[in-house]
Amino acid sequence: MASLNVGNLGEYLREQRRNAQLSLRQLADAAGVSNPYLSQIERGLRKPSAEVLQQVAKALRISAETLYVRAGILDAERDRDEVETRAVILADPTLNERQKQVLLQIYESFRKENGFGTAETDRADAQDGARPGDADAAIRGLRPADGGSDADPQQTAG
Repeated sequence: MASLNVGNLGEYLREQRRNAQLSLRQLADAAGVSNPYLSQIERGLRKPSAEVLQQVAKALRISAETLYVRAGILDAERDRDEVETRAVILADPTLNERQKQVLLQIYESFRKENGFGTAETDRADAQDGARPGDADAAIRGLRPADGGSDADPQQTAG
């Protein structure tokens, strides 16, 4: 299990916040946490919960999994490939938010099918209301409504 390094997490959060050109107060407001609490996290004085990290990640538009690893919530060695894959998908500027979420659902459904689903992912799915088969429904949602060929990207909704 990765050891907790809250200072490293705080430094990383500060760097991400600055890259996003957000003040501490702006990020706190966007994440729904108090300004003093976020300041304490950045200074390495507080260990945030997974829920707070998820809110901060969403406000910064970065991968929550990356923050989980930095906070020691996820085991970096075991989960590195999954985290990197998710981060690449989320960082792709050519995809819109819906497409990113669909890709992540598909990716996770394949991981689960191959026996690599994690308890953290299962918990996140339960919070999001995800159900088995959601990825299949998402894929169907990307298919053309007019009955055109799935192979023709010009006709694919997106």
